[in-house]
Amino acid sequence: MMLAVVAVTSCCLDEGFAQMYNLDFPAAHRTFGEWMRTHPEDPMGPAADAAAYLFAEFDRLRILQSEFFVDEDKFRGARRLAPDPAVRKEFEERLAKAEELAVRALARSPADTNAMFAGVLVLGLRADYQGMIEKRYLASLATTRAGRAAAERLLAVDPQFYDAWLAIGVENYLFSLKPMPVRWLLQLGGHGTDRELGLEKLRITAEKGRYFQAFAELLLAVAALRDNDTARARVILKRLRDRFPRNHLYAEELGRLEKK
Repeated sequence: MMLAVVAVTSCCLDEGFAQMYNLDFPAAHRTFGEWMRTHPEDPMGPAADAAAYLFAEFDRLRILQSEFFVDEDKFRGARRLAPDPAVRKEFEERLAKAEELAVRALARSPADTNAMFAGVLVLGLRADYQGMIEKRYLASLATTRAGRAAAERLLAVDPQFYDAWLAIGVENYLFSLKPMPVRWLLQLGGHGTDRELGLEKLRITAEKGRYFQAFAELLLAVAALRDNDTARARVILKRLRDRFPRNHLYAEELGRLEKK
């Protein structure tokens, strides 16, 4: 009976993340909200709901367009953004609740990988909001470093928690794109800047991850575009478009590639 319960709750999470990647944010919030109602002690409920708020802002502000990464001026934040204060309030409340529940769960069982991953997710989401939306880069750097360290602790307990490799992959790959003097400073600050290591870890999540497989795939498409490997980018984007037909990002990027 316990295994059946775990399977049902995991299925609900999978459904919510699929709805989020398909840009059906109201449905994702309903799914995660029902999970929080029926599993009030699980930190992944509010953490997942926070992810839906963040991705909705990413979509509204067009942050996930791959040009954001390919165009270095955009990557450096030339465009001023206008975050929604109501969304930010909901986002922060979900993060705080997830942190509270994760701390409580880890006090009961320090090797609780579900609670550990919720903590990794909270830090990753907060770093993304700080850096990509608020443009608070120094705060984002500190949070990113904390998230990567939390992921390493989780992976020391369970190396097959494939979604956790995303935190290490994102830090190393994105920071490897910075100019050499910046990379040197980042390395002094304890950040990973190894491009190949970053891509290797992103591939692990893209191939074997559960909740963030699609996001890792998108980043690999971005990497292919930056390397002018349009054939590889096209394969990944087509696969994502077929899985998430309501997500306009993949179709837009495929159309842009066809015009080249």
